[in-house]
Amino acid sequence: MKTFKIGGVHPQANKLSAGQRIQQVALPTQAVILLDQHLGAPATPIVAIGDSVKVGQLIAAPTGFMSANVHSSVSGTVTKIDTVTDAWGRHSPAITIDVEADHWLESIDRTPEINRICRLSKEEIIKKIQNAGIVGLGGACFPTHIKLMPPPGKIAEVLIVNAVECEPYLTCDHQLMMEHGEEIFIGISILMKALAVQKTLIGIENNKKDVIDYFQRLANRHFGIEVVPLKMCYPQGGEKQLIDALIGRQVPSGALPIEVGAVVQNVATTFAVYEAVQKNKPLIERVMTVTGKEVKNPGNFLIRFGTPLMAAVEMAGGIPENTGKIIGGGPMMGRAYMNTDVPASKRTSGLLFMPEQDSLREEPQNCIRCGKCISACPMGLEPYLLTNLSERGLYNDLEKNGIMDCIECGCCLFSCPSHRPLLDYVRQGKATVGGIIRARNAKK
Repeated sequence: MKTFKIGGVHPQANKLSAGQRIQQVALPTQAVILLDQHLGAPATPIVAIGDSVKVGQLIAAPTGFMSANVHSSVSGTVTKIDTVTDAWGRHSPAITIDVEADHWLESIDRTPEINRICRLSKEEIIKKIQNAGIVGLGGACFPTHIKLMPPPGKIAEVLIVNAVECEPYLTCDHQLMMEHGEEIFIGISILMKALAVQKTLIGIENNKKDVIDYFQRLANRHFGIEVVPLKMCYPQGGEKQLIDALIGRQVPSGALPIEVGAVVQNVATTFAVYEAVQKNKPLIERVMTVTGKEVKNPGNFLIRFGTPLMAAVEMAGGIPENTGKIIGGGPMMGRAYMNTDVPASKRTSGLLFMPEQDSLREEPQNCIRCGKCISACPMGLEPYLLTNLSERGLYNDLEKNGIMDCIECGCCLFSCPSHRPLLDYVRQGKATVGGIIRARNAKK
């Protein structure tokens, strides 16, 4: 069975919410819609305080090339346009709306019927995806329409659909596939048309046998789409690792997947594409997982952006008493929350409540030069070296040793027998080097 060739680890899956049907989170009385729900520059408000808005209405437009539209997920009155404190203590621009009823734009098709035929041209599809504010829902939130427009001289040969969901605890993609498989396959066909490709590979790890069986039946009815079961290995959901596993090509350092003829889209993004193109529905909600060993009712929840995350937490039974850490996302790539009074956004894949005994780190010891972090790194880097360079502020050496290739997967931290905070130092160093590179390029 296929998997990627370099590094990787095998954390315990802990898919506690697997098989739990998607539940709708109730509308809030007030929605706080963030304007930086995507990679790149925050969107710019196009509404004013006192304006009435409907569900699906555009409320903020892109700023520059790398940006995305933001739409209202509720109907009501705009009461504030200001910054709010996000989960990590940063100030983020946001629009606050007092919710009144649930009035949608008339152009959005809310009927349950599946719309199977897409008669739009390639250009019309891409424009519709751009207008809908679709971004990658696997974590990076890269604007989807940009991925569908390869630069001059680059040609897409294959669409790869990331249905791996290798992050422990998270099951939102798994359940979305089980409940909306037909719509996802239509979304895949739409993306194939936009990219002018004849081949799609759907990568699914073999711990999701129900999805594999279901998707293989669906694939028999769709030309050019193949379901590929994969051996379980974290971080197989990383773009470069998935490309390696499925087509055996290695994306060069600093390059994008299009360099090897591939375009990768997350399975939840593919569903959002179906809704945008076939139902005229912008990206205003997503499925997230609320989970943890002590959570009473771990589950998968459909939540409108701007809704307080605590609304989903209450549906899962509330915050366990012995919680030591709350993580946004999964335990490997997620980050601990400083503040729980935050709204859902396009970035919200899950909330993990870790019991106190599991959340405490062991006391770091000296590096014993065992090399386990090197063996585990899926990018072929030397995490112990990057940590030492970052700790000493040797940023030129960090860049030379490939720190910008780090995908922050946490394999090094997971594998270290000395409990050294490798990922912390590497993240810090990568952020600094990235800033240096951007400043250098701005002077050119």
